[in-house]
Amino acid sequence: MILDNLSSAKTVAIAGHIRPDGDCMGSTLGLYHYLREIWPEKEISVYLEEVPDNLKLLPGWEVIQNTIPMNPVVDGFICLDCSDLKRLGFAAPLFQNAGMTLCIDHHVSNDNFADFNMVRPDASSTCEVLCSLVDFNRLPHDAAVCFYTGIVHDTGVFKHSNTSKATMETAGRLIEFGINTSEIIDRSFYSKTYIQNQILGRCLLESFLALQGKVIISVLAKEVTDFYHARTQDLDGIIDQLRVTEGVETALFVYELNPGEYKVSMRSNSIVDVAKIAVMFGGGGHIHAAGFEYTGDYHDILNNLLIQIDSQLEKMN
Repeated sequence: MILDNLSSAKTVAIAGHIRPDGDCMGSTLGLYHYLREIWPEKEISVYLEEVPDNLKLLPGWEVIQNTIPMNPVVDGFICLDCSDLKRLGFAAPLFQNAGMTLCIDHHVSNDNFADFNMVRPDASSTCEVLCSLVDFNRLPHDAAVCFYTGIVHDTGVFKHSNTSKATMETAGRLIEFGINTSEIIDRSFYSKTYIQNQILGRCLLESFLALQGKVIISVLAKEVTDFYHARTQDLDGIIDQLRVTEGVETALFVYELNPGEYKVSMRSNSIVDVAKIAVMFGGGGHIHAAGFEYTGDYHDILNNLLIQIDSQLEKMN
């Protein structure tokens, strides 16, 4: 068992990827609660970027630290839901100085960068992978809440193609802990602020179709984000709303992080392997959900993406 490698560690750090989402938050906090239950004598810390407002319902989110110590050294470091070292962001130095490193993930693009790796691309989420590693007889209620939330988010409330029989069975075991599933789904997944609805509407209005209507694209400039006083977390869900447009196979959402720096999110419905495309541009993800960051002119990256998407579509004809 990969977690057994931590048995002799006195200090343990847990971290996930930059701009944490539901699975990242759920896995890091869920494992935090579990490790505190089985090893109360260990000093355990969690390092993530700013917590999205919709995920502040997760128990223990207040313990998350947004900076690392000046001389970061821990006995064990656990990297969750992160496919490569650069995705760790500010926590990377802590990983590099750790006595031992573990990585638990489900991204097909993971390059096994830790000392010990557990990567299961067949799993819906990192939370599902963790549920296969923990002792349910010792799992705290708070951990169950966190793991369930992560599974809900990475499966799109159990409707994405990554939802398997094992996923549903795992979710069922977590429900047996008496968690409030309706509150978790409504508050963390469906609830939107007024600003989020405004910027979603803007992105939908200004979206356009390409490749005979098989691809939908929306581009969001930083000046527009600033106009709405929106944060990166306010953009969650836009790509998924684009994806469900009738007749569309692939959705592309490009938003500007800083002048000339873009985040590209991609989703596909059945044919296109967007993870394969993302890897070409230094990113990664899953077959139907992937992304990367790009510096330059967004017109260039869109043209290149459309060429790759069209190539895959032609092979299926």
